[in-house]
Amino acid sequence: MKTIFVTGATGFIGREICLALANKGHRVKALCRNTSHPYLIKHKNIEAVQGDILYPDSLKKAMQGCGQVYHTAALAKMWSRNPDAFYDTNVTGTRNVLNAATNSGVQRAVYTSTCGVWGPTLNFPLSEDEPRIVGFPIAYECTKYLAELEVQQFVKQGLDVVTVNPSRVFGEGPVTDSNTVSKMVNGYLKGKWRVIPGNGEQVANYAYLHDVVAGHIAAMEKGITGNRYILGGEDISFNSFFSAVRGASGIKHGMIRVPQKAIKFYSHVEWLKTKLTGLPPFFLPEFADRLKFDQKYSSQKATAQLGYRITPFGGAMQNTVDYLKQA
Repeated sequence: MKTIFVTGATGFIGREICLALANKGHRVKALCRNTSHPYLIKHKNIEAVQGDILYPDSLKKAMQGCGQVYHTAALAKMWSRNPDAFYDTNVTGTRNVLNAATNSGVQRAVYTSTCGVWGPTLNFPLSEDEPRIVGFPIAYECTKYLAELEVQQFVKQGLDVVTVNPSRVFGEGPVTDSNTVSKMVNGYLKGKWRVIPGNGEQVANYAYLHDVVAGHIAAMEKGITGNRYILGGEDISFNSFFSAVRGASGIKHGMIRVPQKAIKFYSHVEWLKTKLTGLPPFFLPEFADRLKFDQKYSSQKATAQLGYRITPFGGAMQNTVDYLKQA
């Protein structure tokens, strides 16, 4: 039995990593700001430890006795009232976690990044060695890229860290602001999401939650120090996505195809609303621009080196829809 430290223990991915490790018989120290958080999974092998990745002293205390660290905590929202929050959480927070790991004698850490560090794609799925082809207009993607640079500095200093890059993750779990895919599925089931952007042929990569969790654990066991591994799934168009949701749920809604120019105009209205009122936006111009491009990624490296497996999209969506309908 190992003692393993997990940040982001109430998050969509982190909570399931805690459960998977606990079910394997490991002792899990689950970091959370609120130890009574409703998303924290209750298990005899999971110990909720109070702390915050922005407070190094709390990390040092919570991480004592741990041999492995999974750092999944991040600010993954579209917008924050405090524009510095993305850097503070995703970059400084990562630096704090890795500093604590170094000082606590942790043997290995897995850092959860995102395929967003590569951004949009052109003709072919991107792999780990491909460069980014555009700038960083989205704060989340930019700060996760900067956090990866922090990881590489710690690797050079001798800390054993492996990075994993999930794509758009979906599956059985709570619907939160940071989980866009679940919001789309849940919105469709309730009749509140009726929009398909453009002609619906834009493609994104969707990764099933249980595959991503297994990929994290495999990265800890088999990953090569300093390497990145894309944990993705199938490349699916918006049309195919909602067709799968319709088939899995048996619910047929008429969908409205909204031209991308209209989406862009609406995003500017939302931006102006937020600027004038401080209210959270529903959509922003930088995300509207993203809809012009595909987001295709290859998990071949993870498949070859980690034994990563991809659940067929249709079956994964059926599981997700069944869960959300019951929830």
